Amino acid sequence: MKSFIKWMEGLPIILKIIFALPVFDIIWNVYRLARSSVKKNVLGVILAVVLILIHVAFVWIVDIITICTKNKVLWID
Repeated sequence: MKSFIKWMEGLPIILKIIFALPVFDIIWNVYRLARSSVKKNVLGVILAVVLILIHVAFVWIVDIITICTKNKVLWID
């Protein structure tokens, strides 16, 4: 899990933006789940599972904005 998190954080910004597009945004949701599980954040795990199951339509827009401005994905951890 930690290697997956480190790999996702080390990606070039253009690849991060591509992964944030609506078709591939599930990858960032899995990243959120892995990050919360490593930190043992129960609320984060529950929210990540909900995002994976429901796949909220606006999350990909927030992901692209935060990647472009801060080079990371917004999450509660």
